[in-house]
Amino acid sequence: MRLTTNHSNSTIILTIVVAMALRVIPWPRDSFAFNPDWVLLFVIYWCLTTPERFGIGSAWVVGLLTDVLTGQLLGQYALSYAVAAYITVRLHRRLRAFPLSQQMLTVLALSLLSQLLIYWSQSIQGLPRTESTVWIPSLVGVLLWPVIFACLGHLGQKSGFR
Repeated sequence: MRLTTNHSNSTIILTIVVAMALRVIPWPRDSFAFNPDWVLLFVIYWCLTTPERFGIGSAWVVGLLTDVLTGQLLGQYALSYAVAAYITVRLHRRLRAFPLSQQMLTVLALSLLSQLLIYWSQSIQGLPRTESTVWIPSLVGVLLWPVIFACLGHLGQKSGFR
């Protein structure tokens, strides 16, 4: 049993590393607005499916690493990921019972809330974003949610998750 737990934890860590790599891949300037917050989507997935292994504390740490990785204000992503993780963990039993379309609406709400928190922290710094494309990554993330859910679910089954 111990081996399965270690293997499962390494699967979570590996997928978060992949999400961080997707976050910093250089995108063409025109398509950068369509790059969703991969890390947030993976955090939501793991909080939804395994809240006993990946919760608010884990989301906070991943958020701090994302802050360092992207060169943002320390704690900006940590706060937004921790809030999204709290809501997901708090509602995980209900969310699991939802059909995929309702899960997508929840992911959209969490993603928009995360973007709002980041926008708020940047405006406090005096760096307001006035682009109209600021909400597009949330919409793209929601459209990718069924694929992420299926891929990580398949990977989770192979790694010994319930």
